[in-house]
Amino acid sequence: MEVSSLPISASLRAKLISAGYSSLSSLLSASCSDLARDLKISENEAIGILRVASQRKGSERSNGTSSIVNGAQTAWDMLNEEESLGRITTSCSELDDILGGGISCKEVTEIGGVPGIGKTQLGIQLAVNVQIPMDYGGLQGKAIYIDTEGSFMVERALQIAEACLEDMQEYHGFLKKDLQACQLNRKPEDFLENIFYFRVCSYTEQIAVVNYLDKFISEHKDVKVVIIDSITFHFRQDFDDMALRTRLLGGMALKLMKLAKKYTLAVVLLNQVTTKYIEGSYQLTLALGDSWSHACTNRVILYWNGNERYAYIDKSPSIRSASAQYSVTGRGIRSSVSNCKRVKMMSRVRIMEADTNACIKLDCLYHTPWDAAFPRTRMNV
Repeated sequence: MEVSSLPISASLRAKLISAGYSSLSSLLSASCSDLARDLKISENEAIGILRVASQRKGSERSNGTSSIVNGAQTAWDMLNEEESLGRITTSCSELDDILGGGISCKEVTEIGGVPGIGKTQLGIQLAVNVQIPMDYGGLQGKAIYIDTEGSFMVERALQIAEACLEDMQEYHGFLKKDLQACQLNRKPEDFLENIFYFRVCSYTEQIAVVNYLDKFISEHKDVKVVIIDSITFHFRQDFDDMALRTRLLGGMALKLMKLAKKYTLAVVLLNQVTTKYIEGSYQLTLALGDSWSHACTNRVILYWNGNERYAYIDKSPSIRSASAQYSVTGRGIRSSVSNCKRVKMMSRVRIMEADTNACIKLDCLYHTPWDAAFPRTRMNV
């Protein structure tokens, strides 16, 4: 149960959430003196809060609502469920390949890198691509974008939406089957209407928004991705108590993991970098420390190799470590320019060698930008 429903004053509830006490279990695990110190209140007030929390916990048990065991699930069922989960394309076929098809639902994926590498661009791309209709291999969902840095650009989102719509129309020209007219008549503005934007300016607001997500998503069941850009910003300043910061981050990560599982959606956390002293030298590493690395299912590191952008799978329980090149273009995230040139060259060679129009048609089908993003939707000609 959440502390936000306790029958105490709003100011005390806000202090509890700010101090990292978001659930009854975390609250009841604290001593009276610790609670008084963390909330900067008297011990008598702390005793009163603990008494109310204890009574509420007891009433839950008497009503039989405290059970957390819902029954076992076989590994076979888990495998079948995992194979049926949808993925969100990044619009870069190489990046999708190393991700196993795209960003997976029911998982928390952390994406980090240096400034200017394209983290926000990728976040906006995912917020648009999650809306791709099911007929085109998408999830036909909506997005929540939590902006902590003020880096979200609605003009850029519109630009990416226009490119996505053009790709859909181009792919529809190759796909010889009837599709719903409403899907073809979509406007770029329709994509923007399906992105729910939250601007947060402090770590307390960030925690409050994350706590609110459960209620919000329950009212908007078609939300399929939650993007936080960035998870780090407000937790890298004004924190003298590192133990408090760790507790706050841990509680927030736990809530996000629960949301991903409960609503079968993808959670994408964009992270910054910091320096770490390793083996006699300072090296770049993702921010928030080693303990935070356990908070995500998958960890992707974006980095420069010369003038080229690369993504590296640093951690994942289901996909192997690998690197892929990508580009940030006017149309959004795309395959790298060098890879595109290689594909075009292969396409020309195959067309020159083709003996029939069917072969030419087949080659074109395999090299549209949309087909590269959705290899499983290719037609058999």
